[in-house]
Amino acid sequence: MSTTHPIGSRPPSGCPLCPRLADFRDGNRAAFPDWHNDPVVPFGPAQPGAEVRLLIVGLAPGLRGANRTGRPFTGDYAGNLLYATLKRYGLASGTYEAKPDDGLRLIGCEITNAVRCVPPENKPTPAEIATCRPFLAAQVASLPALRVILALGTIAHASVLATLEQRKSAWPFAHGALHRLPGDPVLADSYHCSRYNTNTGRLTEAMFHSVFDSIRPIIAD
Repeated sequence: MSTTHPIGSRPPSGCPLCPRLADFRDGNRAAFPDWHNDPVVPFGPAQPGAEVRLLIVGLAPGLRGANRTGRPFTGDYAGNLLYATLKRYGLASGTYEAKPDDGLRLIGCEITNAVRCVPPENKPTPAEIATCRPFLAAQVASLPALRVILALGTIAHASVLATLEQRKSAWPFAHGALHRLPGDPVLADSYHCSRYNTNTGRLTEAMFHSVFDSIRPIIAD
């Protein structure tokens, strides 16, 4: 696993900025000492300085996913669809085995979350989202070739808009939407690739692929 970000885009280990999340991490560390149980840093190309044109932003680490493994969308159901799709569109190589040392590599894209620490019941508070936003802003600023930010779900969508200093009312979330904001990058929307959304049919594989069909010409240009 590798990232190319300045330290400003990463919360420190044991980040104390959100007391509720820090307490939740500490409780999980006591119960599961072999887990990551720390802020989850972005996952990007292994090559330093690699050109990144697509940034994927999720909600927060899953308790038994990234909070356990230390890599975004790794170890829970959401990663199965996401990483298979990235491989389908030439944005990843290798084999996804739901563990951070599986050798999977990203190509021209990075993955992160609006909130870097696992929240109880997967529900960060508005204050926690706002507190973590400067790390997302620093990450976006570190990617000069960025063309598209793909927001997975409404919270990620809103956090990206706030990061880019855009009003939510001007750019409402809609699955499959491409919001051509003033300047770069384009903001793309998708329902989150969670087990709940796929099991209920709110998001199908074809629907998820259609989002990447829309994104591909923008990042390839």
